[in-house]
Amino acid sequence: MGKIIRIGTRESELALWQAKTVQAKLEALGHDTILVPITSTGDQVLDKPLYELGITGIFTKTLDVALLKGQIDIAVHSMKDVPTQLPKGIVQSAVLERAVAHDILVHKGADFLENHENSFTIATGSLRRKAQWLHKYPNHNVVDLRGNVNTRLLKLIENDWQGAIFAQAGLERIKLMPKDAVILDWMIPAPAQGAMVVVTLEKDTHCRQILSQINHAPSEMETKVEREFLRTLEGGCTAPIGALAQIQDSTLAFKGVLFSLDGKQKLEIEKSISLDDIEDFGKNCAKDILNKGGDALMQAIRDENSAIH
Repeated sequence: MGKIIRIGTRESELALWQAKTVQAKLEALGHDTILVPITSTGDQVLDKPLYELGITGIFTKTLDVALLKGQIDIAVHSMKDVPTQLPKGIVQSAVLERAVAHDILVHKGADFLENHENSFTIATGSLRRKAQWLHKYPNHNVVDLRGNVNTRLLKLIENDWQGAIFAQAGLERIKLMPKDAVILDWMIPAPAQGAMVVVTLEKDTHCRQILSQINHAPSEMETKVEREFLRTLEGGCTAPIGALAQIQDSTLAFKGVLFSLDGKQKLEIEKSISLDDIEDFGKNCAKDILNKGGDALMQAIRDENSAIH
Protein backbone atom coordinates (compact mmCIF):
# COMPACT_ATOMS: atom_id res chain seq x y z
CA MET A 1 0.00 0.00 0.00
CA GLY A 2 2.34 2.74 -1.24
CA LYS A 3 5.88 3.37 -0.01
CA ILE A 4 7.62 1.51 2.80
CA ILE A 5 7.34 3.47 6.05
CA ARG A 6 10.75 3.79 7.71
CA ILE A 7 10.32 3.76 11.52
CA GLY A 8 13.09 5.49 13.45
CA THR A 9 13.84 4.23 16.96
CA ARG A 10 16.51 4.22 19.63
CA GLU A 11 18.42 0.94 19.96
CA SER A 12 17.53 -0.03 23.54
CA GLU A 13 15.35 -3.06 24.18
CA LEU A 14 12.48 -0.89 25.41
CA ALA A 15 12.70 1.53 22.47
CA LEU A 16 12.70 -1.37 20.01
CA TRP A 17 9.68 -2.89 21.78
CA GLN A 18 7.84 0.39 21.35
CA ALA A 19 8.81 0.71 17.69
CA LYS A 20 7.76 -2.88 16.98
CA THR A 21 4.40 -2.18 18.64
CA VAL A 22 3.82 0.71 16.23
CA GLN A 23 5.13 -1.42 13.37
CA ALA A 24 2.59 -4.17 14.15
CA LYS A 25 -0.28 -1.67 14.22
CA LEU A 26 0.72 -0.14 10.88
CA GLU A 27 1.23 -3.54 9.23
CA ALA A 28 -2.19 -4.65 10.53
CA LEU A 29 -3.58 -1.72 8.53
CA GLY A 30 -1.83 -3.07 5.43
CA HIS A 31 1.28 -0.87 5.31
CA ASP A 32 4.83 -2.05 4.62
CA THR A 33 7.37 -0.91 7.22
CA ILE A 34 11.02 -1.20 8.18
CA LEU A 35 12.74 -0.40 11.51
CA VAL A 36 15.71 2.00 11.44
CA PRO A 37 17.55 1.88 14.81
CA ILE A 38 19.61 5.01 15.61
CA THR A 39 21.91 5.65 18.60
CA SER A 40 20.94 8.79 20.54
CA THR A 41 23.23 11.16 22.43
CA GLY A 42 21.42 10.19 25.64
CA ASP A 43 22.42 6.58 25.11
CA GLN A 44 26.05 7.48 24.33
CA VAL A 45 26.80 9.83 27.26
CA LEU A 46 26.29 7.76 30.39
CA ASP A 47 28.74 9.38 32.81
CA LYS A 48 26.69 12.52 33.57
CA PRO A 49 23.20 13.05 35.01
CA LEU A 50 20.69 14.14 32.38
CA TYR A 51 20.18 17.55 33.94
CA GLU A 52 23.94 18.23 33.86
CA LEU A 53 24.03 17.67 30.11
CA GLY A 54 21.74 20.68 29.75
CA ILE A 55 20.15 19.38 26.55
CA THR A 56 16.41 19.39 25.99
CA GLY A 57 15.27 16.23 24.23
CA ILE A 58 18.56 14.39 24.58
CA PHE A 59 16.94 11.05 23.70
CA THR A 60 14.90 12.46 20.80
CA LYS A 61 17.25 14.91 19.08
CA THR A 62 19.09 12.30 16.98
CA LEU A 63 15.79 10.96 15.63
CA ASP A 64 14.58 14.51 14.95
CA VAL A 65 17.67 15.12 12.82
CA ALA A 66 17.12 11.84 10.94
CA LEU A 67 13.51 12.87 10.25
CA LEU A 68 14.48 16.31 8.98
CA LYS A 69 17.23 14.79 6.78
CA GLY A 70 14.72 12.37 5.25
CA GLN A 71 16.47 9.25 6.60
CA ILE A 72 13.27 8.04 8.33
CA ASP A 73 9.57 8.73 7.84
CA ILE A 74 8.33 8.51 11.44
CA ALA A 75 9.92 8.31 14.90
CA VAL A 76 8.64 6.49 17.99
CA HIS A 77 9.37 7.87 21.46
CA SER A 78 8.56 7.41 25.12
CA MET A 79 6.41 10.51 25.33
CA LYS A 80 7.89 11.65 28.65
CA ASP A 81 11.28 12.04 26.90
CA VAL A 82 9.90 14.38 24.22
CA PRO A 83 10.33 18.16 24.72
CA THR A 84 7.02 20.02 24.96
CA GLN A 85 8.15 22.19 22.03
CA LEU A 86 8.78 20.00 18.98
CA PRO A 87 11.37 21.11 16.40
CA LYS A 88 10.07 23.23 13.54
CA GLY A 89 8.63 21.01 10.82
CA ILE A 90 7.96 18.00 13.11
CA VAL A 91 4.48 17.24 14.48
CA GLN A 92 2.89 14.80 16.92
CA SER A 93 0.84 12.41 14.79
CA ALA A 94 -0.30 9.62 17.15
CA VAL A 95 -0.41 8.81 20.85
CA LEU A 96 -0.89 5.12 21.55
CA GLU A 97 -3.12 3.88 24.36
CA ARG A 98 -1.31 4.67 27.55
CA ALA A 99 0.00 2.02 29.91
CA VAL A 100 0.10 2.40 33.71
CA ALA A 101 1.83 5.66 34.68
CA HIS A 102 3.21 4.71 38.13
CA ASP A 103 6.82 4.70 39.25
CA ILE A 104 8.09 1.62 41.08
CA LEU A 105 10.92 0.78 43.45
CA VAL A 106 13.08 -2.20 42.53
CA HIS A 107 14.85 -3.22 45.74
CA LYS A 108 16.98 -5.80 47.57
CA GLY A 109 14.51 -6.09 50.44
CA ALA A 110 11.93 -3.45 51.27
CA ASP A 111 12.21 -3.61 55.08
CA PHE A 112 14.37 -0.48 55.08
CA LEU A 113 11.30 1.60 54.15
CA GLU A 114 9.99 1.04 57.68
CA ASN A 115 13.27 2.16 59.25
CA HIS A 116 12.98 5.92 59.74
CA GLU A 117 16.16 6.29 61.78
CA ASN A 118 18.95 5.24 59.42
CA SER A 119 20.05 6.61 56.07
CA PHE A 120 19.71 4.42 52.99
CA THR A 121 20.70 4.89 49.33
CA ILE A 122 18.29 4.99 46.39
CA ALA A 123 19.31 5.47 42.75
CA THR A 124 17.58 7.50 40.03
CA GLY A 125 18.64 9.85 37.23
CA SER A 126 15.40 11.84 37.50
CA LEU A 127 15.19 15.16 39.36
CA ARG A 128 11.45 14.57 39.81
CA ARG A 129 11.89 11.15 41.41
CA LYS A 130 14.80 12.37 43.54
CA ALA A 131 12.87 15.38 44.90
CA GLN A 132 9.76 13.34 45.71
CA TRP A 133 11.80 10.59 47.37
CA LEU A 134 13.70 13.10 49.54
CA HIS A 135 10.44 14.83 50.43
CA LYS A 136 9.14 11.54 51.83
CA TYR A 137 12.47 10.18 53.12
CA PRO A 138 14.60 13.26 53.93
CA ASN A 139 17.34 11.25 55.67
CA HIS A 140 17.99 9.03 52.63
CA ASN A 141 20.76 9.52 50.08
CA VAL A 142 19.85 9.62 46.36
CA VAL A 143 22.57 8.81 43.81
CA ASP A 144 22.51 9.27 40.05
CA LEU A 145 21.64 6.33 37.80
CA ARG A 146 21.89 6.50 34.01
CA GLY A 147 21.53 4.13 31.05
CA ASN A 148 18.73 2.12 29.50
CA VAL A 149 16.46 -0.05 31.65
CA ASN A 150 18.67 -3.15 31.37
CA THR A 151 21.83 -1.19 32.23
CA ARG A 152 20.19 0.44 35.26
CA LEU A 153 18.95 -2.90 36.61
CA LEU A 154 22.48 -4.30 36.28
CA LYS A 155 23.96 -1.28 38.09
CA LEU A 156 21.52 -1.83 40.96
CA ILE A 157 22.78 -5.41 41.33
CA GLU A 158 26.44 -4.29 41.18
CA ASN A 159 26.17 -1.46 43.75
CA ASP A 160 25.35 -1.43 47.46
CA TRP A 161 22.18 0.64 47.00
CA GLN A 162 18.94 -0.42 48.68
CA GLY A 163 16.89 0.22 45.55
CA ALA A 164 16.33 2.13 42.32
CA ILE A 165 13.27 3.83 40.84
CA PHE A 166 11.85 2.90 37.42
CA ALA A 167 8.70 3.50 35.39
CA GLN A 168 6.38 0.53 35.85
CA ALA A 169 5.34 0.57 32.18
CA GLY A 170 8.91 0.23 30.93
CA LEU A 171 9.72 -2.84 33.01
CA GLU A 172 6.39 -4.49 32.24
CA ARG A 173 6.81 -3.95 28.50
CA ILE A 174 10.07 -5.88 28.34
CA LYS A 175 8.99 -8.37 31.01
CA LEU A 176 11.54 -7.35 33.64
CA MET A 177 9.09 -6.31 36.37
CA PRO A 178 10.13 -8.01 39.65
CA LYS A 179 7.24 -9.64 41.53
CA ASP A 180 8.22 -7.86 44.75
CA ALA A 181 8.62 -4.36 43.25
CA VAL A 182 6.96 -1.64 45.34
CA ILE A 183 4.46 0.48 43.41
CA LEU A 184 5.03 4.11 44.39
CA ASP A 185 1.43 5.24 44.10
CA TRP A 186 2.26 8.36 46.19
CA MET A 187 4.79 9.59 43.62
CA ILE A 188 3.31 11.80 40.89
CA PRO A 189 4.68 10.54 37.55
CA ALA A 190 6.39 12.52 34.82
CA PRO A 191 4.01 14.22 32.39
CA ALA A 192 3.01 11.64 29.75
CA GLN A 193 4.72 8.74 31.58
CA GLY A 194 3.53 5.39 30.23
CA ALA A 195 2.56 6.86 26.84
CA MET A 196 4.19 6.35 23.45
CA VAL A 197 4.10 9.06 20.79
CA VAL A 198 4.78 8.91 17.06
CA VAL A 199 6.03 12.01 15.26
CA THR A 200 6.54 12.77 11.59
CA LEU A 201 7.19 15.71 9.31
CA GLU A 202 4.45 18.31 9.18
CA LYS A 203 4.55 18.26 5.37
CA ASP A 204 4.19 14.45 5.20
CA THR A 205 0.41 14.30 4.86
CA HIS A 206 0.60 10.64 3.79
CA CYS A 207 2.17 9.44 7.08
CA ARG A 208 0.10 11.85 9.17
CA GLN A 209 -3.12 10.42 7.74
CA ILE A 210 -1.96 6.84 8.34
CA LEU A 211 -0.85 7.56 11.92
CA SER A 212 -4.16 9.23 12.77
CA GLN A 213 -5.70 5.76 12.48
CA ILE A 214 -3.66 4.41 15.43
CA ASN A 215 -4.17 7.46 17.68
CA HIS A 216 -5.88 6.83 21.04
CA ALA A 217 -7.94 9.96 21.74
CA PRO A 218 -8.29 9.64 25.56
CA SER A 219 -4.52 9.14 25.97
CA GLU A 220 -3.88 12.07 23.63
CA MET A 221 -6.17 14.26 25.76
CA GLU A 222 -4.60 13.25 29.10
CA THR A 223 -1.03 13.75 27.91
CA LYS A 224 -1.90 17.08 26.28
CA VAL A 225 -3.07 18.47 29.64
CA GLU A 226 0.01 17.13 31.46
CA ARG A 227 2.47 18.46 28.88
CA GLU A 228 0.70 21.83 28.81
CA PHE A 229 1.17 22.00 32.60
CA LEU A 230 4.87 21.13 32.18
CA ARG A 231 5.48 23.61 29.35
CA THR A 232 3.84 26.50 31.24
CA LEU A 233 5.80 25.80 34.42
CA GLU A 234 9.27 25.05 33.16
CA GLY A 235 9.91 27.51 30.35
CA GLY A 236 12.75 25.36 29.07
CA CYS A 237 14.20 24.72 32.54
CA THR A 238 14.69 21.21 33.92
CA ALA A 239 12.75 20.98 37.19
CA PRO A 240 11.12 18.37 39.49
CA ILE A 241 7.63 18.47 37.98
CA GLY A 242 5.00 15.72 38.14
CA ALA A 243 1.60 15.62 36.47
CA LEU A 244 -1.16 13.06 36.10
CA ALA A 245 -4.43 13.54 34.22
CA GLN A 246 -7.00 10.74 34.22
CA ILE A 247 -10.29 10.65 32.34
CA GLN A 248 -13.20 9.27 34.34
CA ASP A 249 -16.44 9.19 32.32
CA SER A 250 -16.98 12.80 31.16
CA THR A 251 -14.51 14.31 33.65
CA LEU A 252 -10.76 14.77 33.72
CA ALA A 253 -9.09 14.59 37.15
CA PHE A 254 -5.68 16.26 37.44
CA LYS A 255 -2.84 16.27 39.96
CA GLY A 256 0.23 18.42 39.48
CA VAL A 257 3.32 19.04 41.66
CA LEU A 258 6.43 21.20 41.65
CA PHE A 259 9.26 20.51 44.12
CA SER A 260 12.50 22.22 45.02
CA LEU A 261 15.56 20.26 43.91
CA ASP A 262 16.21 19.07 47.49
CA GLY A 263 12.57 17.98 47.92
CA LYS A 264 11.95 20.26 50.89
CA GLN A 265 9.48 22.57 49.16
CA LYS A 266 6.33 21.20 47.54
CA LEU A 267 3.62 23.03 45.62
CA GLU A 268 0.65 21.00 44.40
CA ILE A 269 -2.70 21.32 42.72
CA GLU A 270 -5.58 18.84 42.43
CA LYS A 271 -8.59 19.68 40.27
CA SER A 272 -11.29 18.06 38.13
CA ILE A 273 -12.98 19.51 35.07
CA SER A 274 -15.54 18.52 32.44
CA LEU A 275 -14.02 17.20 29.20
CA ASP A 276 -15.95 19.95 27.42
CA ASP A 277 -13.88 22.59 29.22
CA ILE A 278 -10.32 21.26 29.10
CA GLU A 279 -8.97 23.83 26.65
CA ASP A 280 -5.99 25.50 28.43
CA PHE A 281 -6.72 23.48 31.60
CA GLY A 282 -3.11 22.32 32.01
CA LYS A 283 -1.86 25.86 31.46
CA ASN A 284 -4.29 27.29 34.03
CA CYS A 285 -3.28 24.68 36.62
CA ALA A 286 0.35 25.64 36.09
CA LYS A 287 -0.49 29.32 36.51
CA ASP A 288 -2.14 28.49 39.86
CA ILE A 289 1.12 26.83 40.96
CA LEU A 290 3.19 29.80 39.76
CA ASN A 291 0.93 32.22 41.64
CA LYS A 292 1.26 30.16 44.85
CA GLY A 293 5.04 30.60 44.96
CA GLY A 294 6.03 28.60 41.92
CA ASP A 295 7.55 31.65 40.19
CA ALA A 296 10.10 32.11 42.96
CA LEU A 297 10.73 28.36 43.21
CA MET A 298 11.33 28.04 39.45
CA GLN A 299 13.78 30.97 39.59
CA ALA A 300 15.66 29.27 42.42
CA ILE A 301 15.81 26.06 40.35
CA ARG A 302 17.11 28.00 37.31
CA ASP A 303 19.80 29.57 39.49
CA GLU A 304 20.85 26.16 40.84
CA ASN A 305 20.85 24.61 37.35
CA SER A 306 22.94 27.43 35.90
CA ALA A 307 25.45 26.96 38.76
CA ILE A 308 25.70 23.24 37.81
CA HIS A 309 26.27 24.05 34.14
